Amino acid sequence: MQIIAKRTLRQFWERHPPAETPLRAWYALVGAADWSGPADVKTGFGGAVDFVAGNRIIFDISGNKYRLVVHVAYRYRRVLVKFVGTHGEYDKINAETV
Repeated sequence: MQIIAKRTLRQFWERHPPAETPLRAWYALVGAADWSGPADVKTGFGGAVDFVAGNRIIFDISGNKYRLVVHVAYRYRRVLVKFVGTHGEYDKINAETV
C-alpha cells in the first residue's frame, strides 16, 4: 500500500519519542501490505483496528497508547493518514470527520 503523509507520523513521534518505534513498525507493515478490503486489514491487525464510515480505519498503536486514523482507497492501494495522537487526544475528535 502507498502511505501518504509520513510527515504527519514523523512530526508526531518527534513530539512523542516513545511512539517512533511502533509507528515505524506500522508504516513498514502497511507499506508491504496489499489490502483489497477490510477483511485483509483485520487479518493483519486483528483486534487492534476498528472500522468507521467512509473507509476509515482506527489503529491502536503501542498497546492503545496512541491512535491512528487513516482513510483507505482500496481500489488505488492508498492509505492517507488523517490523524495520529495520544488516546486522550483521540477522545476529543470525531474519527469519521477528522
